Amino acid sequence: MTRWCARVWADRDHYELVRAREDTSVTVPEFPGDPREFTVDLAGDEIAIGRRGVPDEGRAGAETSADDPGIDLTGPPRDPGVSHLHAMLLAVGDDRWVVLDAGSTNGTTLNYGGELLTPGTPVPLESGDTIHVGAWTTITVERR
Repeated sequence: MTRWCARVWADRDHYELVRAREDTSVTVPEFPGDPREFTVDLAGDEIAIGRRGVPDEGRAGAETSADDPGIDLTGPPRDPGVSHLHAMLLAVGDDRWVVLDAGSTNGTTLNYGGELLTPGTPVPLESGDTIHVGAWTTITVERR
Protein backbone atom coordinates (compact mmCIF):
# COMPACT_ATOMS: atom_id res chain seq x y z
CA MET A 1 0.00 0.00 0.00
CA THR A 2 1.31 3.44 -0.93
CA ARG A 3 1.58 5.93 1.89
CA TRP A 4 1.84 9.72 1.60
CA CYS A 5 3.33 11.99 4.22
CA ALA A 6 4.01 15.69 4.65
CA ARG A 7 7.30 17.00 6.06
CA VAL A 8 6.82 20.43 7.61
CA TRP A 9 9.84 22.66 8.08
CA ALA A 10 11.07 26.23 8.36
CA ASP A 11 12.57 26.99 4.96
CA ARG A 12 15.12 29.79 4.66
CA ASP A 13 14.79 29.90 0.83
CA HIS A 14 11.01 30.42 1.07
CA TYR A 15 11.58 33.03 3.78
CA GLU A 16 13.95 35.02 1.55
CA LEU A 17 11.43 34.92 -1.32
CA VAL A 18 8.70 36.25 0.97
CA ARG A 19 10.97 39.04 2.21
CA ALA A 20 11.80 40.00 -1.39
CA ARG A 21 8.14 40.40 -2.42
CA GLU A 22 7.13 43.98 -2.90
CA ASP A 23 3.46 43.27 -2.13
CA THR A 24 4.00 41.66 1.29
CA SER A 25 1.31 42.92 3.66
CA VAL A 26 2.87 41.31 6.73
CA THR A 27 5.94 42.60 8.51
CA VAL A 28 8.20 39.58 8.27
CA PRO A 29 9.95 38.78 11.57
CA GLU A 30 13.39 37.26 11.84
CA PHE A 31 13.80 33.68 10.65
CA PRO A 32 13.36 31.38 13.68
CA GLY A 33 16.57 30.45 15.44
CA ASP A 34 15.36 27.06 16.62
CA PRO A 35 12.72 25.89 14.13
CA ARG A 36 10.98 22.58 14.57
CA GLU A 37 10.48 20.03 11.85
CA PHE A 38 7.83 17.32 11.89
CA THR A 39 6.14 14.78 9.65
CA VAL A 40 2.42 14.05 9.30
CA ASP A 41 1.02 10.94 7.62
CA LEU A 42 -1.65 11.87 5.07
CA ALA A 43 -4.75 9.81 5.80
CA GLY A 44 -8.45 10.33 5.28
CA ASP A 45 -10.21 12.41 2.66
CA GLU A 46 -9.05 15.89 3.66
CA ILE A 47 -6.42 17.51 5.83
CA ALA A 48 -6.60 21.13 6.93
CA ILE A 49 -3.40 23.18 7.03
CA GLY A 50 -3.44 26.06 9.52
CA ARG A 51 -3.16 26.96 13.15
CA ARG A 52 -5.32 26.55 16.21
CA GLY A 53 -6.99 29.52 17.82
CA VAL A 54 -6.05 30.72 21.28
CA PRO A 55 -7.13 28.09 23.85
CA ASP A 56 -10.13 29.10 25.91
CA GLU A 57 -10.56 28.55 29.63
CA GLY A 58 -12.11 25.13 29.16
CA ARG A 59 -9.29 23.82 26.99
CA ALA A 60 -5.65 23.40 27.90
CA GLY A 61 -3.11 24.43 25.24
CA ALA A 62 -1.82 20.89 24.60
CA GLU A 63 -5.24 19.34 23.98
CA THR A 64 -6.61 18.88 20.49
CA SER A 65 -10.13 19.07 19.17
CA ALA A 66 -11.88 17.93 16.00
CA ASP A 67 -11.61 21.50 14.68
CA ASP A 68 -7.80 21.58 14.90
CA PRO A 69 -5.93 21.37 11.60
CA GLY A 70 -4.39 18.05 10.60
CA ILE A 71 -1.17 19.94 9.82
CA ASP A 72 -1.02 22.25 12.81
CA LEU A 73 1.26 25.25 12.31
CA THR A 74 0.49 26.89 15.64
CA GLY A 75 4.17 26.74 16.59
CA PRO A 76 6.47 27.46 18.21
CA PRO A 77 7.77 29.23 16.38
CA ARG A 78 4.55 30.92 15.30
CA ASP A 79 4.65 31.82 11.62
CA PRO A 80 2.73 35.12 11.43
CA GLY A 81 1.72 34.59 7.80
CA VAL A 82 -0.30 31.39 8.41
CA SER A 83 -4.09 31.71 8.58
CA HIS A 84 -6.24 29.65 10.95
CA LEU A 85 -7.47 27.72 7.90
CA HIS A 86 -4.79 28.36 5.31
CA ALA A 87 -5.05 25.50 2.81
CA MET A 88 -6.50 22.03 2.38
CA LEU A 89 -5.08 18.74 1.14
CA LEU A 90 -7.75 16.57 -0.50
CA ALA A 91 -7.43 12.89 -1.41
CA VAL A 92 -8.34 12.04 -4.99
CA GLY A 93 -8.77 8.32 -5.34
CA ASP A 94 -6.44 5.93 -3.54
CA ASP A 95 -3.10 7.47 -4.45
CA ARG A 96 -3.44 11.15 -5.42
CA TRP A 97 -3.63 14.40 -3.49
CA VAL A 98 -4.50 17.95 -4.46
CA VAL A 99 -3.91 21.18 -2.57
CA LEU A 100 -6.14 24.23 -2.53
CA ASP A 101 -5.77 27.58 -0.84
CA ALA A 102 -8.69 28.05 1.54
CA GLY A 103 -8.89 31.81 1.06
CA SER A 104 -5.88 32.54 3.27
CA THR A 105 -4.79 36.11 3.94
CA ASN A 106 -1.27 35.71 2.54
CA GLY A 107 -1.76 33.00 -0.07
CA THR A 108 -0.17 29.67 -0.92
CA THR A 109 2.48 28.90 -3.53
CA LEU A 110 3.98 25.70 -4.94
CA ASN A 111 7.56 24.69 -5.70
CA TYR A 112 9.08 28.13 -5.04
CA GLY A 113 6.86 29.74 -7.68
CA GLY A 114 5.84 33.35 -7.32
CA GLU A 115 2.23 32.92 -8.44
CA LEU A 116 -0.32 32.47 -5.66
CA LEU A 117 -2.80 29.61 -5.97
CA THR A 118 -6.33 30.68 -6.81
CA PRO A 119 -8.40 30.17 -3.64
CA GLY A 120 -10.70 27.16 -3.86
CA THR A 121 -9.05 25.75 -6.99
CA PRO A 122 -7.53 22.26 -6.52
CA VAL A 123 -4.00 21.77 -7.85
CA PRO A 124 -2.69 18.19 -8.31
CA LEU A 125 0.41 17.23 -6.33
CA GLU A 126 3.31 14.98 -7.28
CA SER A 127 5.62 13.29 -4.80
CA GLY A 128 8.29 15.81 -3.82
CA ASP A 129 6.20 18.93 -4.44
CA THR A 130 6.58 21.75 -1.95
CA ILE A 131 3.69 23.82 -0.60
CA HIS A 132 4.67 27.23 0.80
CA VAL A 133 2.57 29.08 3.37
CA GLY A 134 3.28 31.95 5.71
CA ALA A 135 6.65 33.64 6.09
CA TRP A 136 8.82 30.52 6.25
CA THR A 137 6.75 27.33 6.35
CA THR A 138 7.27 24.72 3.65
CA ILE A 139 5.41 21.41 3.44
CA THR A 140 6.98 18.74 1.25
CA VAL A 141 4.55 15.99 0.24
CA GLU A 142 6.05 12.58 -0.50
CA ARG A 143 4.78 9.20 -1.59
CA ARG A 144 6.54 6.41 0.27
